Amino acid sequence: MEEEDRIEESSRVRLRGRTFSGGGVNESRWVDGSEVDSESPPLSLFDDNEAKEGYGSLRRRLVKKPKRVDSFDVEAMEIAGTHGHHPKDISTWRTLALAFQTLGVVYGDMGTSPLYVFSDVFSKVKIESEVDILGALSLVMYTIALLPLVKYVFVVLKANDNGEGGTFALYSLICRYAKVNMLPNRQPADEQISSFRLKLPTPELERALSIKETLERRSSLKTLLLLLVLMGTSMVIGDGILTPAISVMSAVSGLQGAVKGFDTTAVVVFSIVILVALFSIQQFGTSKVGFSFAPALALWFFSLGSIGIYNLVKYDITVIKAVNPAYIYFFFKKNSKDAWSALGGCILCITGAEAMFADLGHFSVPAIQIAFTFVVFPCLLLAYMGQAAFLMKYPESSDRIFYDSVPESLFWPVFVIATLAAMIASQAMISATFSCVKQSMALGCFPRMKIIHTSRKLMGQIYIPVINWFLMIMCVVVVSIFRSTTDIANAYGIAEVGVMLVTTTLVTLVMLLIWQTNLFMALCFPLVFGSIELIYFSAVLSKVLEGGWLPLVFASFFLSVMYIWNYGSVLKYQSEVREKISMDFMLELGSTLGTVRTPGIGLLYNELVHGIPSIFGQFLLSLPAIHSTIVFVCIKYVPIPVVPQEERFLFRRVCPKDYHMFRCIARYGYKDIRKEDHHAFEQLLVQSLENFLRKEAQELALESGLQEMDLDSVSVSSRDYSTRDVPDNEELKVPLMLGTRSEEAETSNSEAASAALPSSIMSSEIDPSLEYELSALREAIDSGFTYFLAHGDVRAKKNSFFLKKLVINYLYAFLRRNCRAGAANMSVPHMNILQVGMTYMV
Repeated sequence: MEEEDRIEESSRVRLRGRTFSGGGVNESRWVDGSEVDSESPPLSLFDDNEAKEGYGSLRRRLVKKPKRVDSFDVEAMEIAGTHGHHPKDISTWRTLALAFQTLGVVYGDMGTSPLYVFSDVFSKVKIESEVDILGALSLVMYTIALLPLVKYVFVVLKANDNGEGGTFALYSLICRYAKVNMLPNRQPADEQISSFRLKLPTPELERALSIKETLERRSSLKTLLLLLVLMGTSMVIGDGILTPAISVMSAVSGLQGAVKGFDTTAVVVFSIVILVALFSIQQFGTSKVGFSFAPALALWFFSLGSIGIYNLVKYDITVIKAVNPAYIYFFFKKNSKDAWSALGGCILCITGAEAMFADLGHFSVPAIQIAFTFVVFPCLLLAYMGQAAFLMKYPESSDRIFYDSVPESLFWPVFVIATLAAMIASQAMISATFSCVKQSMALGCFPRMKIIHTSRKLMGQIYIPVINWFLMIMCVVVVSIFRSTTDIANAYGIAEVGVMLVTTTLVTLVMLLIWQTNLFMALCFPLVFGSIELIYFSAVLSKVLEGGWLPLVFASFFLSVMYIWNYGSVLKYQSEVREKISMDFMLELGSTLGTVRTPGIGLLYNELVHGIPSIFGQFLLSLPAIHSTIVFVCIKYVPIPVVPQEERFLFRRVCPKDYHMFRCIARYGYKDIRKEDHHAFEQLLVQSLENFLRKEAQELALESGLQEMDLDSVSVSSRDYSTRDVPDNEELKVPLMLGTRSEEAETSNSEAASAALPSSIMSSEIDPSLEYELSALREAIDSGFTYFLAHGDVRAKKNSFFLKKLVINYLYAFLRRNCRAGAANMSVPHMNILQVGMTYMV
């Protein structure tokens, strides 16, 4: 990157926080406003040099020295200490109840795999002897034992981000320990959020330090890491298309042998009808029918286990000897290339394994471990062994092995349960796709879209209309074109193994950087599981021409959309930082800002955590007057799942007091939602601002009183809220709010300070400047709120490369024109909105 493109945004000025109480709307549904105004600061590629800024040398970054504390940081420490947010121990019965619920949400996809695994495997390998059946069974058994059980249950689930799982959760976890997101909006106060839980690598482990330094210095590694995460997310979205198609079609195909004249065309038509119905009811949400998911899947797993035991006892119990892995060797020795090709069908036995990690936020690690270990794993093994026992006697039934192995008297009940289980499995992946898109939007990696929350109690139950109808159309197209579960299975395998490879890579990085695992153990993880997944990946890639191209097309499409949006957003953010208005210019304008100040509050939305955005100058030039109180509102996403409501909003003053200008930073996690409407938000903002003004006056009075009493043992920072940042190297010997980690400590300190100072100093009623500001604020509130929204465009310079011009001027511009506007997200009346356009040349 060129020298002039480097940006540096300091966050070292004094800031002030404010605790908020939650606000919400009265309706049972609301539209998400988390993507307000313009894109949230995205996570992406910047300079190599930026790693050298802000945190000093590598050693200094790992040693927590006392810093100079500004008002923003002080308030953050105070809040974080008051609200510890430590998770409570969950009772045994509660854990068991959660384990039961996971059956319906987490394991639906994996639970329906017996419908099609063996039929796909034996479409590649013809059954000629028991070695073929026992070898395939042994492959399935060890695949389930090694990847879902050993890898996910015992290792990957522990790499969660404050209880959240998935590729974006791993990425945010890494972003907290190393500055791989590279955006200059990180502030010391962010680390005081109670759910941040940051533990930097210890100086004793040079390996962790070296990895951290390498990641922070090399922009190419940051870009590669981002692309890896986006690729994994794209594969999950691809799963959201393929899972409903293959699950529903596999369940419906059971009618072919049971109903005369029910041919392939009938299967396709019936499957399309079910899929259209499935996607049509998404708008109503899953909260009303969610309680039926777990009992239905529990009945399904019970049926799998029972039918498996029945077939084992009736046909051939000797298939249990497939636990001997030697049969895998015999299988490959006999079938060679066909056996390798059959791996593409074998991998389908663990489809949905990634859901154990991705859906972790709704449950708990013990619940998922218990459900898989004691219910899912044994039932699946019994189901596959029962099918293998049936094939030992009827090898010609491999095409319809599942329904043929079901006792004739139980066919219709099992068919109904199988169809219901297939729909539930599809529902889980559709919901997971919505969640992935929501997280991508929060991290600035996906264009803004309308998000509807269908439940007031469960945060994860969301509905995205555009994505829903896109998935439905793609599912119908897939079923119509392929008309066979075998070809869809070839596509399904690539998406599944691709996500697993991404997870293996990210968890390895977590083990090296954060867990500081023994090097041998850390390398064994990718060596063992990565090797298995690469073998499977090579097998499914061989089916590219037989349907495997489909997930690659889907993944490439979504990856391109996310990367282009992220790249354009980063360039736009860089331009805003580079062109922000200097404080000297603001001082020259004076408190009137060179225009007329009229009563009212103006909320200007921008992305900068420090500095005055250049778009504010456009408003000053375009408007004949400006409001008496200006608040720069910054919606910022921090790399944690959820920011507690009382730790979300922070305030600070911009310019001297007579300017009446403030900054409000609203911090959100990638799983957070904005439930408040604009009226609730305005009320919360005003309450916070009034509290800020009172607290500022009290601290100034306390500070001046201490200075008058000449308490030299305490180093006190000057409360100059005017023009300059506070240098990092100026440190307080005793922070102003030291020891205010709880409400009791704050009360005792205030009482002590009051006793030491004259009562007149601590009385805010006689402070004329405070009374004047509060009365001016009340007058502004009575006059109403106006929302200033900036429509910022970016254009590539004339001397830019052709590819950059194509991406910025056409592709990114197309996405911006067609994505959801900030005004729509906020549900603000149009009469209260003022918009100004501005173009940045990048």
